[in-house]
Amino acid sequence: MLKVATWNINSVRLRMPLVAQFLTEHAPDVLCLQEIKCESHLFPAEALAELGYTHQAVSGQKGYHGVATIARVPIREVHRHDWQANGEARHIAVEVESCGLTIDNVYVPAGGDVPDREVNPKFGQKLDFLERMTRWSETLDRPTLLVGDFNIAPLESDVWSHKQLLKVVSHTPIEVERLGLLQEAHGWADLGRQFVPAPQRYYSWWSYRNPGWQENDKGRRLDHMWASAAVAAQARAHHVVEAARAWEKPSDHVPLITEFDL
Repeated sequence: MLKVATWNINSVRLRMPLVAQFLTEHAPDVLCLQEIKCESHLFPAEALAELGYTHQAVSGQKGYHGVATIARVPIREVHRHDWQANGEARHIAVEVESCGLTIDNVYVPAGGDVPDREVNPKFGQKLDFLERMTRWSETLDRPTLLVGDFNIAPLESDVWSHKQLLKVVSHTPIEVERLGLLQEAHGWADLGRQFVPAPQRYYSWWSYRNPGWQENDKGRRLDHMWASAAVAAQARAHHVVEAARAWEKPSDHVPLITEFDL
């Protein structure tokens, strides 16, 4: 059995106590973190090693972005892709040595506030990022797990109000279309919806701007775990750790966990 988790931590050094709590309570074999917001040499490697996560692959950046994959089983870094085409630290891939599974950990750009690349270059960069990921997906020839913060909620039931968010970045038709093309490029299985079928409620992010997040429940499913068909067939359970959104000084995202019979 292999248990893999993904979490946009929104500053790993600030929220190291929460990471420790999560690792202690849920004990994933592999944890993929996004938005670590620190340079690689400032990553809390020793503290995580003391918790048993001695195997680490880190791609950091000062103050922004950054991804890291840590494990209590042997892993080795296999590649990094610059799908943003500007040097930002948004991707790292590792191989789990015991089973040969490749895990790609990605942080897709948020895309700014205006869904128009002519007036908002960040939105165009997001679409281009997805296009480069799509071309990469077409070349994959081995079982792979793709996880992270995709910054897109594709389904109507992935957001608190489909009608009100149609023109809001993360749920616009063009983003959903581009994500669909990415999914088709490798035949990715959406593990979240494999275990929590639409139209069941499924969110992984609640804005800090909404202090009554539990009462209002204005969530979106921005975080995803996708798998090659052969890997998806071995998935046995999937969990959304929604309780983490209520922890002290939380990330605005919550962890996802999938267990595989590998």
